[in-house]
Amino acid sequence: MSETRGPEPDLPHSGEPHHEDYGGRLNWLRAGVLGANDGIVSVAGLVVGVAGATTERSAIMIAGVAGLVAGALSMAGGEYVSVSTQRDTERAMLRQETLELRTMPVEEERELASIYEEKGLSPDLASKVAEELTAKDALRAHAEAELRIDPGHLTSPWQAAWASMLAFSVGALLPLLAITLTPAPVRVWACGAGVLVGLALTGWSSARLGNALAGRAIVRNVGVGTLTMLVTYLIGNLFGVALG
Repeated sequence: MSETRGPEPDLPHSGEPHHEDYGGRLNWLRAGVLGANDGIVSVAGLVVGVAGATTERSAIMIAGVAGLVAGALSMAGGEYVSVSTQRDTERAMLRQETLELRTMPVEEERELASIYEEKGLSPDLASKVAEELTAKDALRAHAEAELRIDPGHLTSPWQAAWASMLAFSVGALLPLLAITLTPAPVRVWACGAGVLVGLALTGWSSARLGNALAGRAIVRNVGVGTLTMLVTYLIGNLFGVALG
């Protein structure tokens, strides 16, 4: 005789990520996409502007390589300084929280309980949750609830710097190669076509990472890139005519 089973317990959706570090990895991926997008737009604007002023392949290549190196180093340096400041702030907040847990543990546990009350738990349950979490790992419990910091996963300045530099460089290579490896009569059009494809891909990727509508992100990316190349080409053309 077959046994009738009751309903299966609710399980996480197979396509829904639940890893505790997913949010951090998603931020790195999004930063990479944005870095690549920045590399595409900035270097495309530079090389197209130079191409509007001269047809010399060497001049365009030198300008593009200089823009790639300067942009990549700038991105890396800026990201390192920014994330280092964030990390220093996080460490200072954790030191302060550690001091408070050591000198006023009762008050801190009550504060943690009040946070869970504000989230909707009953006073008794909130007090119990705060007590058990404090007993297990007081600093982690308070840091995550009060400061929105995970003590075990602080931001890494070097990781951020390398990721930004690499993403920018990869994006910048697209317009640089497209405009220097094609014949003079079509190099601007070839660069424009390559850039638009690259921007469409980064727009689609950023939308996918954020579960947003891809069409809007693609149009926004392509529109900004097109405007950048048009303006810089016209400026370069005007300078080329004036100097000529």
